[in-house]
Order: sequence, then C-alpha cells, then structure tokens
Amino acid sequence: MSGIISLSHSCFLPRLYAAPRRVVRMSAAETKLTPMKLGSLTVKPPSHPTYDLKGIIKLALTEDAGNRGDVTCMAVIPTDMEVEAHFLAKEDGVVAGIALAEMVFHEVDPSLKVEWSQADGDYVCKGLQFGKVTGRAYSVVVAERVVLNFMQRMSGIATLTKAMADAARPACILETRKTAPGLRLVDKWAVLIGGGKNHRMGLFDMVMIKDNHISIAGGVTNAIRSVDMYLNQQNLKMEVEVETRTLDEVKEVLNYASQTETSVTRIMLDNMVVPLTNGDVDVSMLQEAVKLIDGKFETEASGNLTLETVHKIGQTGVTYISSGALTHSVRALDISLKIDTELALQVGRRTKRA
Repeated sequence: MSGIISLSHSCFLPRLYAAPRRVVRMSAAETKLTPMKLGSLTVKPPSHPTYDLKGIIKLALTEDAGNRGDVTCMAVIPTDMEVEAHFLAKEDGVVAGIALAEMVFHEVDPSLKVEWSQADGDYVCKGLQFGKVTGRAYSVVVAERVVLNFMQRMSGIATLTKAMADAARPACILETRKTAPGLRLVDKWAVLIGGGKNHRMGLFDMVMIKDNHISIAGGVTNAIRSVDMYLNQQNLKMEVEVETRTLDEVKEVLNYASQTETSVTRIMLDNMVVPLTNGDVDVSMLQEAVKLIDGKFETEASGNLTLETVHKIGQTGVTYISSGALTHSVRALDISLKIDTELALQVGRRTKRA
C-alpha cells in the first residue's frame, strides 16, 4: 500500500495502490493539444497584498469533501483506474480559468496531466473539445466540479467583458467591487482575460469618494479637502476618484482644483446617462460633463449601462466606463468535463447544446 497522496485535506483521495493501473479512454475523437506548463499564464491574475488564491482553492475543495470525502467515488471507482477526460464547450464564448483549473487539478493530485488546445482569453465554439486531463479517475472526478465552477463563472465574466470592451471603444471597460464574496481576485482576473481593465481591488489601493462620504463630510469640497489633508499627513500617494451626480458637483470639483493643489485624478460621472422609454439612452448630460472637465482629469461613466447602450456611452469621450453587471449578474458559460465524450456529444446534439 502506498500511503495517501499529500494534500491539504486527507478526504480528497482514497488510499492508492501500487498495482498496475487500468486506463479508460472513451473520447469521440483525438484532439491535438499543446501542453501548457503550470505558471505560464496568458493573463496574470491581478495583484493583492493579502489574497490567498491557493487558500481559496483549498477552501472550495474542502467545501466539497466535508469530513468524509467523495463517498460516491470511494464506492464506485477502483483506485487503480486511470481515465482521460475532455473539456467540452456547450456554447460559444470566451474561455477563462484555464490557469486556475490547472492549479485545482495539481492541488488534488500533482500526478494529473492537463493539456489544452486553447488559452485563457480564446474564443471557443459550441461543441469544441478544448482540453483534456489524464490520470487517476478518482482524482479527476473529485476535482471536476470545483474546476468547472471556477471556469464557468470566469468564462461568463470574460465573455460579457469582451463584448462590452469591444463595443465601448475608445473608452475602457472596468468592473467594480460588486464581486462574489471571497472571489474578488478570481472575478477581476476574468475581467482582465476578457479584455477589460481592473478598477480598484478593494478599499486599500485607491481613494474613492462616493456619495455617502460626501454626505457625511458636508459636501464635495469638504470631502476632497479632507482626503488631500489625510494623504499629505500620511505621506501617501495614490489615485483619488470623486463621485459626482450633477453638473454643479462637477463644477465644484473643478473650482476646488483650480484654487488648490489636489490629489484628485478621476471624476466619476454617476447616472448621467438617462434611459429613454424606447430603450435608447440620452447621453447629453454626460457629454456636457466631459466637455466641462476638458481633459483635466480622467472621467468614468457609471450607471444605466447595458450591452446595447455601451457603444453610445463610449463615444462621449469618457476615459472609462464601469459596470457592476460584469461580475454581480454574470451568467456562467456552459462547459463540461466528460470521460465518455461520444455519449456526451450525442446527448448534446439531442438537446441542442453541442
């Protein structure tokens, strides 16, 4: 008996024996795949001073394993069996989470071999087999759902981000802090993969004076003055954004900046896009605000943004367009991992999903 493979949770795998292993291969067709080394990332994750990505992976695996492990696998799967399982796209979209999937597989079982024909950020079509994992059947099945949960969510975010980013040009698309709790870095990583840019990571890396700060401070000028004083006292240099909701507030920021040296770098133009009953939007207020600012600060449009309206907003001259919907209302991209790909494709064709 070989002992248990070293993992963060002893319930992930059963005891594995040194006897000859049986290999099961049931793929419908061979796909040429180029191995991708773990760590050779197409798009690197955003930086964070305390976020533990490996810890999030372990937490997700432990959430599944509980205090007993995969009882179905232990009951059904021989410990000496190996399989080859294929990733299958069930709809068109931008694939994301490939690098993270590798991390999950290696956390479950370092002996698993993962190969891909696509990379993070590539477009996949419905029915495409774009990767495979080979190794112990138990390990593959234990990792399967956690891998897919990450990949499906990230791919959904990347797909919507790509569509938004293409339509918004020349403006850049940003996400917000409206991410799934605990998945902040993962969600923002998916935005990068989709061609967007990251807004602030959290409360620590950028000053963002929002409506409630302004209300508490007693006005826009008071809030900015307090920030300028604080940063000077603490000897801190970082980007500062101030939210404005009216043209008068925009003028107040500009007036303050014309009289005092300030740390403000960006002005948010919040809800200055007005929805119309016919589904269109009126961007005249946003255009006027951009004209008033006249390049003195970066600008960011926020509110009433959809895939249908983002192009019109992007033509107003704003620097950035931020969208909480990229992460808070994401629809996962349908991806599966199948050992019997022939049967999976038959079922997919029957249900119009492959």
